[in-house]
Amino acid sequence: MGGAGVLLLLLLAGLGVGEAWRPPKGKCPLSCSCSKDSALCEGSVDLPEILSPTLLSLSFVRTRITQLKAGSFLRVPSLHLLLFTSNSFSVIEDDAFAGLSHLQYLFIEDNEIGSISKNALRGLRSLTHLSLANNHLETLPRFLFRGLETLTHVDLRGNPFQCDCRVLWLLQWIPTVNASVGTGACAGPAALAHMQLRHVDPKTFKCRAIELSWFQTVGESALGVEAFSYQEEPYIVLAQPFAGRCLILAWDYSLQRFRQEEELSAPSVVSCKPLVLGPRLFVLAARLWGGSQLWARPGPDLRLAPLQVLAPRRLLRPNDAELLWLDGQPCFVVADASKAGSTTLLCRDGPGFYPRQSLHAWHRDTDVEALELDGRPHLLLASASQRPVLFHWFGGRFERRTDIPEAEDVYATRHFQAGGDVFLCLTRYIGDSMVMRWDGSMFRLLQKLPSRGAHVFQPLLIAKDQLAILGSDFAFSQVFHLEPDKGLLEPLQELGPPAIVAPRAFAHITMAGRRFLFAACFKGPTQIYQHHELDLSA
Repeated sequence: MGGAGVLLLLLLAGLGVGEAWRPPKGKCPLSCSCSKDSALCEGSVDLPEILSPTLLSLSFVRTRITQLKAGSFLRVPSLHLLLFTSNSFSVIEDDAFAGLSHLQYLFIEDNEIGSISKNALRGLRSLTHLSLANNHLETLPRFLFRGLETLTHVDLRGNPFQCDCRVLWLLQWIPTVNASVGTGACAGPAALAHMQLRHVDPKTFKCRAIELSWFQTVGESALGVEAFSYQEEPYIVLAQPFAGRCLILAWDYSLQRFRQEEELSAPSVVSCKPLVLGPRLFVLAARLWGGSQLWARPGPDLRLAPLQVLAPRRLLRPNDAELLWLDGQPCFVVADASKAGSTTLLCRDGPGFYPRQSLHAWHRDTDVEALELDGRPHLLLASASQRPVLFHWFGGRFERRTDIPEAEDVYATRHFQAGGDVFLCLTRYIGDSMVMRWDGSMFRLLQKLPSRGAHVFQPLLIAKDQLAILGSDFAFSQVFHLEPDKGLLEPLQELGPPAIVAPRAFAHITMAGRRFLFAACFKGPTQIYQHHELDLSA
């Protein structure tokens, strides 16, 4: 008998077990020794046979009881003490001690228990002493001690606890409970073996994980995807060149899926960029052929209609478009990939948007990224002919500031902020895509990631997770997660199944309390994935 043995003898004496008492015929099994208020059972015994409902103490020593089921002790509700030692059962089920509202002492020691259900101790509202010492428990279910407000002593020693995420809740509970707790040492993992549980720092555990799982498919190919909010409702717009449209999707609250809300005719569209100004909604449709257009919705009860053809002599072959604000006014910048056209800044002037500045002519620009550095607007242009060039807003126009060294053949750039720093993801089709960090004067290389057929390296902040997705035309697209301690992107998962085919853009949106990732694909349908948080300590 463990440390509870001496305590048990004292308790039995204190419970008035003195004069010999002969139980009524058939009430005391042959394998038990009975007195007026207590029973001590050994060997073969069945729980339903146990004695009078007025018992105060009950002990099982070296019995062949194989399990403790729900409601096993409903026939002895007056128990104050219950002890199990050196028995052969290995599982304790939910509500095994239901009905024992007066129980104060529960000792389950030196048994073969490998698991205990999370509600096994439910209802023991008078329990003060609990011992689970010297069993085979590697972990304990979260909230096992919920509702046991009267506990003063807990003994967990002698168990082979695995000090991983499964015991995180226990490490957090020990310093908060108003009871003395004997915890013993960790049996594993190897790095923590033999360390006392109470000395393990719960802050070192990383017990939260995330995953992206498939949710829905949108049937047409797409080159771009953008999320926006209009009249306090979230929407998604897809640039679908083969279908010749900008497709706006909304959430169907009845079907719990995304559905088509509206579409704009836009043959050969490469980018659909939304802008919301109060009750007005604008959508810039950048098109390879036929001229780029601006569509407008004057109010929430109206539909989008063509408003303006945009810079027809400058935008000959658009490849990307971005929205930015300059001196309090909304502007679009459209990257042009033709030799005869030029990347153009268009700002609002009266009812429409008109050219304000031509940038980077003759360089066949493939991508434009708007960002803020040192408190000022900046533009970063990637092209097929030279390294990415950084422009800054100065004197009412964009002026060249610097380029990015060691960054040849960059197809696209995207930025994100974390920990007060600005990071840049540079996409390269062949070779290594790169992560860079702004040092106050230029972007410097931080990390390289192998690229095979990449047209997009997209950073996304979903909830509190800074992700980056490196798309591929030849292999699975990879999702990376920014590790704050290292300041580097670490592999998280391959995106799929289903696998995405030739991804070109990603965007996320929160809808009805759920978070979704859209993957626009050039050679396959747009896939929608749902972002899940996994608690590994559960």
